Amino acid sequence: MVKLSPNGAYLIGGTEIVEDNGEAAAILASKLASVPDKAEAARNTIAYNILTAHNTSGNDAKLEIKFDKLTSHDITFVGIIQTARASGLEKFPIPYVLTNCHNSLCAVGGTINEDDHMFGLTCAKKYGGVYVPPHQAVIHQFAREMLAECGKMILGSDSHTRYGALGTMAIGEGGPELVKQLLNKTYDINMPGVVAIYLTGEPAKGVGPQDVALAIIGAVFANGYVKNKVMEFVGPGVAGLSADFRIGVDVMTTETTCLSSIWKTDDKIKEFYDIHGRSEAYKELNPGDVAYYDGVVYVDLSAVKPMIAMPFHPSNTYTIEELNANLEDILHDCEKKALVSLDGQVDFELTSKIRNGKLYVDQGIIAGCAGGGFENICAAADILRGHSIGSDEFTLSVYPASTPIYMELAKNGRLADLMETGAIVKTAFCGPCFGAGDTPANNAFSIRHSTRNFPNREGSKLQKGQISSVALMDARSIAATAANKGYLTAATDIDVEYTGPKYHFDSKIYANRVFDSHGVADPSQEIQFGPNIKDWPEMAALPENLIIKCVSEIHDPVTTTDELIPSGETSSFRSNPLGLAEFALSRKDPLYVERAKEVQKAEKAREAGKCMGEAFPEIRDIMHKIKETYDVSKENTGVGSTIFAVKPGDGSAREQAASCQKVLGGWANIANEYATKRYRSNLINWGMIPFTIDEGELPFANLDYIFIPNIATAIKDKASSVKAYVVNKDMKEFELKIGELTDDERRIILAGCLINFYKEQ
Repeated sequence: MVKLSPNGAYLIGGTEIVEDNGEAAAILASKLASVPDKAEAARNTIAYNILTAHNTSGNDAKLEIKFDKLTSHDITFVGIIQTARASGLEKFPIPYVLTNCHNSLCAVGGTINEDDHMFGLTCAKKYGGVYVPPHQAVIHQFAREMLAECGKMILGSDSHTRYGALGTMAIGEGGPELVKQLLNKTYDINMPGVVAIYLTGEPAKGVGPQDVALAIIGAVFANGYVKNKVMEFVGPGVAGLSADFRIGVDVMTTETTCLSSIWKTDDKIKEFYDIHGRSEAYKELNPGDVAYYDGVVYVDLSAVKPMIAMPFHPSNTYTIEELNANLEDILHDCEKKALVSLDGQVDFELTSKIRNGKLYVDQGIIAGCAGGGFENICAAADILRGHSIGSDEFTLSVYPASTPIYMELAKNGRLADLMETGAIVKTAFCGPCFGAGDTPANNAFSIRHSTRNFPNREGSKLQKGQISSVALMDARSIAATAANKGYLTAATDIDVEYTGPKYHFDSKIYANRVFDSHGVADPSQEIQFGPNIKDWPEMAALPENLIIKCVSEIHDPVTTTDELIPSGETSSFRSNPLGLAEFALSRKDPLYVERAKEVQKAEKAREAGKCMGEAFPEIRDIMHKIKETYDVSKENTGVGSTIFAVKPGDGSAREQAASCQKVLGGWANIANEYATKRYRSNLINWGMIPFTIDEGELPFANLDYIFIPNIATAIKDKASSVKAYVVNKDMKEFELKIGELTDDERRIILAGCLINFYKEQ
């Protein structure tokens, strides 16, 4: 089904793979008149050519990228624009689309959510942007329909910013990276590796894009095979996939921890652009005659079976056939893993879902940027036509990804087919994906064609003693399960004729409702603020020395951004830095906020020129001990907090996972490694040092103080590591690694955050 190459490989003529082993040179020589060297062949990938076309540095090893377009949604654009305004924003320099698909219910927090929307509308007018009102489209579907262009690059403040199937290299990042683009700065990265996703065969009837995506994720996540690399989809199997199918696979590449994705394009992608009235956006993209890749993921599409990702990660994958054949064993294994994921905070069990030897599911959801596509929903309607979901616990909700899709489903009768079965069809909304809609009952089990199934992504709250769980599946198998009244069923196990209706895109709803400035700013427009929209608090520059207290220690193998700052109901506070910070780590370590605030008292006193010991007496003994060796004072030594996590930052691009720590006085994170590039970048952009430490027994424990002398000098001098001390009755020395930082990243850390950095400029 999925196999990984142990080596890099050459792709010849877009079809034939030659692995880079001892026989490669002879094979290439027998097939080619002229054999390029590896470096030359690496420049023939689609990814390399798009990246270099957008690079402004003149050095293709050190990229400084300028994107063509930007996109954000309503729990990220307020903070981004507020940061950019504080840094001198006058006009959006490139198209910037503000969609409203996360806080669109306007049901939590009184007027808070709609205030954010009005902020977005008035900013689109003032700075020359595009505003997509609530319920019109989820962020990524609008981008596919209206923004994507072959060979272009889009940066989005959502981790699932992926339009590679449409020939657009798109990257999801934290808000500060969009701020840089708004201020005509660049996105700075080393040239990433490129891994070929080599597709062969054709999917079996009933196998959908989520099945293919989960098979890939299960093979590459844990081993980091594509981490921070670009996934380039090539091979003869691409041609047999529709545009919608490719899009469904592509959006899930985020869950592999890759940097971005890109696909070869063909007439099916041309047809997509034609249907959407943007034929000029199409261009054929192919790798060169001989292209070199840093690895190969072989995917035999014909061998892929209906898949399920069990709680609590998209990589926890099984075939549905395997799960049904080994129900008790696999469910028991999930329960054991949950003891780690949930820290034993609640009782969690799945085996009670076994009824008459089958797995009973409480809820099905087909939604968002992954599941809400036209073909997915039409296939689900075909499966359900003439059936009923029943009148027991099981429920089914369907969220088309955009109003144009909803309109076409109404016109072609699929909407009526679904509703007749007992399914509920709702407007475009991302809520089920991040815990703000269709929250199941306590201990309920939900199957979803959405993007993630981390703990609490479905909206339950550990701190309130609630837990339910999500498994990821394809819309087709969700519909088959619904037709079987909640008993888990693979779509390949049912007999159905898929009608495959043609899609007709109606742009009138956007023309009538979406505000598009066409890039013309109106400086006279007043921005409409609400009482919950707050400016970022003042943040101090990095002092010469640091004293940081470890106020949370997390030993899970991976810590998600949802655990660093919860999604769901907290979205109403995303425009209020201090209000949102109260939720930081609340699902993982409820004592974190209180502990961080206590330590912050010393730093606030220092910044005010007052005695730190009076504000926070605990710091006195620490300072006295350090003074035995180092000349420290409130003038040259800052005090704050840090957390340790084994591998933090998997999942969302949300900058608040870092900014909330900064608002509470965080100066650093310490980790064995960072799960994603974007989380590490978020730390840096909020003036926090992304320290790493070798795996093994930690030299410090939770609530220990760590002294880092001359850290500002080390950052200035481009040191790769620093010595630090655990301060107790004595001072125990150990090493903290800083890792590679660009010159601007060092300046940002020294300034205290990106806002300060731009103010200095």
